[in-house]
Amino acid sequence: MSKRKVLAVVGATGAQGGGLARAVLNDPERTLTVRALTRDVNSPAARELARLGAEVVAADLDRPATIERAFAGASAAFCVTFYWAHASPEKEMQHAATMARAAKDAAVEHVIWSTLEDTRRWVPLDDKRMPTLMGRYKVPHFDAKGEADRFFTDLGVPVTFLLASFYWENFIRAGMGPKRGEDGILRLTLPMGAKKLPGIAVDDIGKCAYGILRRGGSYIGRAVGIAGEHLSGAEMASALGRALGEEVRYEDISPDAYRSLGFPGAEDLGNMFQFNRDFNDVFRAARDPRVARELNPELQTFDQWLSRNAKLIPVDRTRAAGG
Repeated sequence: MSKRKVLAVVGATGAQGGGLARAVLNDPERTLTVRALTRDVNSPAARELARLGAEVVAADLDRPATIERAFAGASAAFCVTFYWAHASPEKEMQHAATMARAAKDAAVEHVIWSTLEDTRRWVPLDDKRMPTLMGRYKVPHFDAKGEADRFFTDLGVPVTFLLASFYWENFIRAGMGPKRGEDGILRLTLPMGAKKLPGIAVDDIGKCAYGILRRGGSYIGRAVGIAGEHLSGAEMASALGRALGEEVRYEDISPDAYRSLGFPGAEDLGNMFQFNRDFNDVFRAARDPRVARELNPELQTFDQWLSRNAKLIPVDRTRAAGG
């Protein structure tokens, strides 16, 4: 039997990389060896990947030599950055450049780069509809990834640009789930008006990425956007209400109000939602659930995701007096 080709997965213990690693490792017809790159090879997530059959190696995007060693001999690589770990667009681009150079030097045959739109193509820095952040960005965690695309293309890396959507897991881990008001009613607050937001389960991102790799070179040079569903705030609130067993109301607020909420990243996320709202047709057209379902026949709808995860959404179970 021929030796399996090696897939190097950056961030294999994280959201997107972990989803891809598990998708490959759980495939009965596995044709790839997963080389799981992680800063901590002794973490519980890393140990679990090793138990499933991954080759777990220490690698750190702040130490380019470790990425070069980890990419050596790999036929494919999944590249992703971790903006919210440092909130630095410049570091984001530095990390992308490190991966692009390592992929080029290792002659990797197919790279999937998890990227996002550079919103400045639609909202120039002098556009007053949306505040400019950090001096040169509109949506920093989008723009830095989009700007970094050139590192792969300029080096001639055989790359697929993967455009993910809003993680439904944000309702669990990022504090974006419904909040109970003084009247005792749960509210989902987003600055999206009546526009629909593409969303997806994190595990499905990894499964879609695996679907791209399984199709070989046909996706090289292409941008592939994925989503599980496109839902309005009202539709998400209704689904959350069904899953949680009580009413959830959608509260639409202005992007300015969202930016002023004061939590870390509020301005960035407020601009993101405004971009999604104001350029909704463009953003949604790039993320077709039909494409995602073709790559991943197990693609979940929001209702299906909620049936498995609603109990994990942190919700204040106490009601206000009279609620």
